[in-house]
Amino acid sequence: MAAPVGRVLVYGGRGALGSTIVKFFKSRLYWVGSIDLNPNEEADANVVVKPAESWTEQEDLVSKGVEIAVGDFKLDAILCVAGGWAGGNASSKDLIKNSDMMWKQSVWTSTIAASLAAKYLKEGGILTLPGAQPSLHGTPGMIGYGMAKAAIHQLVKSLACENSGLPSNSLATAILPVTLDTPMNRKWMANADFSSWTTLEFVAELFYKWTNGENRPANGSLVQLLTKDGETSLVIA
Repeated sequence: MAAPVGRVLVYGGRGALGSTIVKFFKSRLYWVGSIDLNPNEEADANVVVKPAESWTEQEDLVSKGVEIAVGDFKLDAILCVAGGWAGGNASSKDLIKNSDMMWKQSVWTSTIAASLAAKYLKEGGILTLPGAQPSLHGTPGMIGYGMAKAAIHQLVKSLACENSGLPSNSLATAILPVTLDTPMNRKWMANADFSSWTTLEFVAELFYKWTNGENRPANGSLVQLLTKDGETSLVIA
């Protein structure tokens, strides 16, 4: 069996976007590992994590699984697309519950991904984290979501600084979509203008290009994915 052309780890590899990314990189002959609550059958290795009571417990579960899956190899990319969505303003009875869930789904995973990158990423490798375009501004109808995504934006800026702990010449960046064209979004927003939604295949191909050094943004970039009439533009925030 031929050696893979490269190795990537997809955090959130069983979700709609993560599954698309796993499939895309596999079709390009990459070794692909997935981290998620459920295994992705197409991945070469799976780190299946259980919901944990604490951030440190979660990190311990993930890091032990990745150590077994990756071994002594270094990765070309760690692509974190884990996360979720929840609404609610300050008067919502679920404000704290939803904010806690958003923090666990987005900030826990992104910070653990950064820790993994410090250990497993090649020099010149890439770490992508899941930001959100609305979180560049106030998000009164989804306070917990906006707050968690804004924390990821700050994390990217920190990781791009000197002495961040990432390998030399590596790229830390975040994509900031408005709305991704997922089956779940189509279900809940059936009357929306889908031509303004970013396709999952576009994101997978973008990550593939960046992994291969093509048209990479500057380190620390927050890359807005702005889609109109089915065409997506990349705009640095």
